[in-house]
Amino acid sequence: MSRTLEHFNYLHQIPELGFEEFKTAAYIADALVSSGFQVTRNVNGTTGIVAELNSGEPGPVLALRADMDALGHMIDGRLEARHTCGHDGHSSVVLTAAQEVTVEGLVKKGRLKILFQPAEELGTGAIALTDGGVLEDVDMLLGFHLRPIEECPMGKAVPAMYYSASATVEVDFNGKAAHAARPHLGINALDAAALAVQAVNGLHLSPSLTWSAKATRFLCDAGVTNSIPATARVCWDLRSAENEGMAELKTRVLRAIEGSAAALGATADIRILKEMPAAIIDDEATEVIREAIVEVLGEEGLTDPKSTPGSEDFFHYLRLRPQVKGGFWGLGANLTPGLHHPDMHFDREALALGVQVFKACVRRVLG
Repeated sequence: MSRTLEHFNYLHQIPELGFEEFKTAAYIADALVSSGFQVTRNVNGTTGIVAELNSGEPGPVLALRADMDALGHMIDGRLEARHTCGHDGHSSVVLTAAQEVTVEGLVKKGRLKILFQPAEELGTGAIALTDGGVLEDVDMLLGFHLRPIEECPMGKAVPAMYYSASATVEVDFNGKAAHAARPHLGINALDAAALAVQAVNGLHLSPSLTWSAKATRFLCDAGVTNSIPATARVCWDLRSAENEGMAELKTRVLRAIEGSAAALGATADIRILKEMPAAIIDDEATEVIREAIVEVLGEEGLTDPKSTPGSEDFFHYLRLRPQVKGGFWGLGANLTPGLHHPDMHFDREALALGVQVFKACVRRVLG
């Protein structure tokens, strides 16, 4: 009997933020050791895990990846970790698939590697594992994500999910404090920040590109209402369906911010907090996934490939190691009201279907 729900129920109760998945990683690593995998913990000094099953016969190296971290939500004024992106489900599916692969003897050639990755939400977990060498011998890497109900309902799956590139830009605007009765003696950081917001809103890239740039946080308070504020902080979220479009968008956004600050005599300290590349997906890997979905769900369960404005740090693996054939699919689970919503929920029966799809992929590559 599948242990998917058993794994999920436990992991769901112990949500942990990025690079702090200590209980999660310990549980998963112990389960993999018990199933006969050679397990390496704390990859590159993180909570990451890589497990390997060697057939003893020549053949390709296939890797399956799951993310482990939860999201931080402000609940009643307190920061609380919650699994609102489904990473507990992803880990449960890949862990169960790994266990059942060993029991059923599905790896008949080559090697199977299982990656459990920290800090997907921070955008740096995949980079840390890649720098730790987990892909140096991998030929094909497969990952997946639960999908919102409006995108893919229960009983269906997407063979290729084309994610967008994203970047989070944080800027500190530095001016000069002054009495509000004598504004000419100061430099208003609030004015500089507001001008920058409007300058970014006024950007126009080619209409043929799919992109967005919007301010998502604005913090400014001099402490009193009759003083010119000396500092302000603004965050922007940038999105583009193409990596080339993101490069142009980022250049123009940063130029608009710097120019707005300079126009008023302020300075802008700019930091790129997080970047994720657009999807890099291999046709051969997608065909493996497509055939596996049809085997498990039938032709009626297969959707067309889909694009999403969301982003995924999975594609850092393929950006950093372009020789690896990457595939990323989506699993319908009647997920509502949406990913990252504090009350996100889904039909947990979908997890068993995810296990079967991954096992079918293993049979096709390593069977």
